[in-house]
Amino acid sequence: MALFYLIRHGNNDFLGKILAGRLPRVSLNEDGRMEATWIANILSRCGIQRIISSPLERCLETAAPLAQRLSLPVEVSAEIVEIDFGDWTGSKMEDLRTYEQWARFNTYRSGTRPPNGESVTEVQARMVGFLEKLSRQLPSQTFAIFSHGDPIRAVLCYYLGMPLDFLVRLEVSPGSYNVLRLEPWGAEVLAINRLPP
Repeated sequence: MALFYLIRHGNNDFLGKILAGRLPRVSLNEDGRMEATWIANILSRCGIQRIISSPLERCLETAAPLAQRLSLPVEVSAEIVEIDFGDWTGSKMEDLRTYEQWARFNTYRSGTRPPNGESVTEVQARMVGFLEKLSRQLPSQTFAIFSHGDPIRAVLCYYLGMPLDFLVRLEVSPGSYNVLRLEPWGAEVLAINRLPP
Protein backbone atom coordinates (compact mmCIF):
# COMPACT_ATOMS: atom_id res chain seq x y z
CA MET A 1 0.00 0.00 0.00
CA ALA A 2 1.41 3.39 -1.02
CA LEU A 3 -0.20 6.44 0.56
CA PHE A 4 -0.06 9.82 -1.16
CA TYR A 5 -0.85 13.22 0.31
CA LEU A 6 -1.41 15.40 -2.77
CA ILE A 7 -0.90 19.00 -1.70
CA ARG A 8 -1.63 22.07 -3.74
CA HIS A 9 0.79 24.95 -3.15
CA GLY A 10 -0.36 27.85 -1.02
CA ASN A 11 -1.76 31.20 -2.06
CA ASN A 12 0.20 33.73 -4.08
CA ASP A 13 -0.54 37.15 -5.49
CA PHE A 14 -1.12 35.82 -9.03
CA LEU A 15 -4.14 33.66 -8.11
CA GLY A 16 -7.33 34.85 -9.75
CA LYS A 17 -5.50 37.65 -11.54
CA ILE A 18 -2.77 36.21 -13.76
CA LEU A 19 -2.37 32.69 -15.14
CA ALA A 20 1.01 31.89 -13.61
CA GLY A 21 1.43 28.47 -15.21
CA ARG A 22 5.14 27.70 -15.23
CA LEU A 23 6.33 31.29 -14.72
CA PRO A 24 9.38 31.44 -12.45
CA ARG A 25 9.63 33.48 -9.25
CA VAL A 26 5.96 33.20 -8.25
CA SER A 27 6.26 33.01 -4.46
CA LEU A 28 3.80 32.47 -1.65
CA ASN A 29 2.16 35.49 -0.09
CA GLU A 30 1.39 35.82 3.61
CA ASP A 31 -1.71 33.61 3.36
CA GLY A 32 0.28 31.00 1.45
CA ARG A 33 3.00 30.94 4.10
CA MET A 34 0.36 30.41 6.81
CA GLU A 35 -1.13 27.56 4.75
CA ALA A 36 2.31 25.96 4.43
CA THR A 37 2.71 26.11 8.21
CA TRP A 38 -0.74 24.56 8.71
CA ILE A 39 0.14 21.76 6.28
CA ALA A 40 3.35 21.09 8.19
CA ASN A 41 1.45 20.99 11.51
CA ILE A 42 -1.12 18.51 10.19
CA LEU A 43 0.97 16.27 7.96
CA SER A 44 3.97 16.00 10.27
CA ARG A 45 1.85 13.51 12.25
CA CYS A 46 0.99 11.33 9.24
CA GLY A 47 4.07 9.15 8.90
CA ILE A 48 5.38 10.80 5.74
CA GLN A 49 8.64 9.25 4.58
CA ARG A 50 9.34 11.16 1.36
CA ILE A 51 8.58 14.70 0.21
CA ILE A 52 8.48 15.38 -3.53
CA SER A 53 7.79 18.78 -5.07
CA SER A 54 7.21 20.42 -8.39
CA PRO A 55 10.25 22.55 -9.28
CA LEU A 56 8.25 25.80 -9.16
CA GLU A 57 8.96 28.15 -6.25
CA ARG A 58 5.43 28.22 -4.85
CA CYS A 59 5.48 24.43 -4.38
CA LEU A 60 9.00 24.34 -2.96
CA GLU A 61 8.07 27.08 -0.48
CA THR A 62 4.93 25.18 0.56
CA ALA A 63 6.95 21.98 1.09
CA ALA A 64 9.73 23.64 3.11
CA PRO A 65 8.04 23.82 6.55
CA LEU A 66 7.05 20.14 6.43
CA ALA A 67 10.53 19.13 5.30
CA GLN A 68 12.07 21.13 8.14
CA ARG A 69 9.66 19.64 10.68
CA LEU A 70 10.42 16.07 9.55
CA SER A 71 14.13 16.60 8.76
CA LEU A 72 13.56 15.22 5.28
CA PRO A 73 14.95 16.51 1.99
CA VAL A 74 12.62 17.92 -0.63
CA GLU A 75 13.05 15.89 -3.80
CA VAL A 76 12.16 17.73 -7.01
CA SER A 77 10.35 16.16 -9.95
CA ALA A 78 9.37 17.81 -13.23
CA GLU A 79 6.74 15.08 -13.67
CA ILE A 80 4.47 16.83 -11.17
CA VAL A 81 4.93 20.38 -12.46
CA GLU A 82 2.04 22.65 -13.44
CA ILE A 83 0.30 22.25 -16.79
CA ASP A 84 2.12 24.05 -19.59
CA PHE A 85 -0.36 26.75 -20.58
CA GLY A 86 1.72 27.73 -23.61
CA ASP A 87 0.82 31.12 -25.06
CA TRP A 88 -1.62 31.78 -22.22
CA THR A 89 1.15 31.77 -19.59
CA GLY A 90 1.32 35.13 -17.83
CA SER A 91 -2.01 36.35 -19.27
CA LYS A 92 -4.44 38.36 -17.19
CA MET A 93 -7.49 36.31 -16.24
CA GLU A 94 -9.81 39.12 -17.40
CA ASP A 95 -8.24 38.90 -20.87
CA LEU A 96 -8.46 35.10 -21.00
CA ARG A 97 -12.19 35.27 -20.31
CA THR A 98 -12.66 37.00 -23.68
CA TYR A 99 -11.04 34.12 -25.64
CA GLU A 100 -13.33 31.53 -27.18
CA GLN A 101 -10.65 28.85 -26.84
CA TRP A 102 -10.31 29.59 -23.09
CA ALA A 103 -14.04 29.06 -22.63
CA ARG A 104 -13.81 25.80 -24.60
CA PHE A 105 -10.81 24.70 -22.50
CA ASN A 106 -12.89 25.10 -19.34
CA THR A 107 -15.80 23.05 -20.67
CA TYR A 108 -14.03 20.51 -22.88
CA ARG A 109 -10.76 19.76 -21.11
CA SER A 110 -10.29 16.36 -22.73
CA GLY A 111 -10.16 17.81 -26.23
CA THR A 112 -8.81 21.36 -25.92
CA ARG A 113 -5.12 22.17 -25.80
CA PRO A 114 -3.80 25.60 -24.76
CA PRO A 115 -2.08 27.18 -27.78
CA ASN A 116 1.47 25.78 -27.89
CA GLY A 117 0.83 24.15 -24.53
CA GLU A 118 0.06 20.81 -22.94
CA SER A 119 -3.26 18.97 -22.94
CA VAL A 120 -4.85 17.89 -19.67
CA THR A 121 -4.77 14.32 -21.01
CA GLU A 122 -0.98 14.61 -21.15
CA VAL A 123 -0.90 16.09 -17.63
CA GLN A 124 -2.98 13.20 -16.33
CA ALA A 125 -0.75 10.61 -18.03
CA ARG A 126 2.47 12.02 -16.55
CA MET A 127 1.02 12.51 -13.05
CA VAL A 128 -0.64 9.10 -12.82
CA GLY A 129 2.40 7.44 -14.38
CA PHE A 130 4.62 9.03 -11.73
CA LEU A 131 2.41 7.93 -8.82
CA GLU A 132 2.03 4.42 -10.22
CA LYS A 133 5.81 4.15 -10.62
CA LEU A 134 6.37 5.21 -7.00
CA SER A 135 3.70 2.78 -5.86
CA ARG A 136 5.37 -0.12 -7.67
CA GLN A 137 8.88 0.76 -6.51
CA LEU A 138 8.02 1.68 -2.90
CA PRO A 139 4.65 0.06 -2.14
CA SER A 140 4.71 0.64 1.62
CA GLN A 141 5.84 4.30 1.64
CA THR A 142 3.90 7.42 2.57
CA PHE A 143 4.55 10.41 0.30
CA ALA A 144 3.84 14.13 0.41
CA ILE A 145 3.49 15.32 -3.20
CA PHE A 146 3.49 19.11 -3.63
CA SER A 147 1.93 20.04 -6.96
CA HIS A 148 -0.68 22.26 -8.61
CA GLY A 149 -4.45 22.49 -8.97
CA ASP A 150 -5.08 21.00 -12.42
CA PRO A 151 -2.51 18.20 -12.12
CA ILE A 152 -4.02 17.12 -8.78
CA ARG A 153 -7.56 17.32 -10.18
CA ALA A 154 -6.46 15.21 -13.16
CA VAL A 155 -5.16 12.53 -10.77
CA LEU A 156 -8.40 12.54 -8.78
CA CYS A 157 -10.46 12.26 -11.96
CA TYR A 158 -8.44 9.24 -13.05
CA TYR A 159 -8.80 7.33 -9.78
CA LEU A 160 -12.45 8.31 -9.32
CA GLY A 161 -13.25 7.16 -12.85
CA MET A 162 -14.46 10.63 -13.83
CA PRO A 163 -14.16 12.08 -17.34
CA LEU A 164 -11.57 14.82 -17.60
CA ASP A 165 -14.31 17.19 -18.73
CA PHE A 166 -15.61 17.02 -15.14
CA LEU A 167 -12.24 18.18 -13.77
CA VAL A 168 -13.55 21.67 -13.00
CA ARG A 169 -16.22 20.13 -10.74
CA LEU A 170 -13.54 19.16 -8.23
CA GLU A 171 -12.36 21.91 -5.89
CA VAL A 172 -8.68 21.69 -5.01
CA SER A 173 -8.01 24.94 -3.20
CA PRO A 174 -4.61 26.56 -2.64
CA GLY A 175 -3.09 25.16 0.55
CA SER A 176 -5.33 22.08 0.55
CA TYR A 177 -4.40 18.42 0.70
CA ASN A 178 -6.00 15.31 -0.79
CA VAL A 179 -5.33 11.71 0.17
CA LEU A 180 -4.95 8.76 -2.21
CA ARG A 181 -4.10 5.16 -1.36
CA LEU A 182 -2.88 2.76 -4.05
CA GLU A 183 -3.31 -0.90 -3.24
CA PRO A 184 -2.37 -3.88 -5.44
CA TRP A 185 -6.08 -4.35 -6.18
CA GLY A 186 -6.83 -0.70 -6.95
CA ALA A 187 -7.12 2.81 -5.57
CA GLU A 188 -9.02 4.57 -2.81
CA VAL A 189 -9.51 8.33 -2.64
CA LEU A 190 -9.64 9.00 1.09
CA ALA A 191 -9.97 12.81 1.20
CA ILE A 192 -10.47 15.72 -1.16
CA ASN A 193 -9.73 19.41 -0.57
CA ARG A 194 -8.87 19.30 3.14
CA LEU A 195 -8.36 22.88 4.35
CA PRO A 196 -7.48 24.68 7.59
CA PRO A 197 -10.44 24.98 9.95
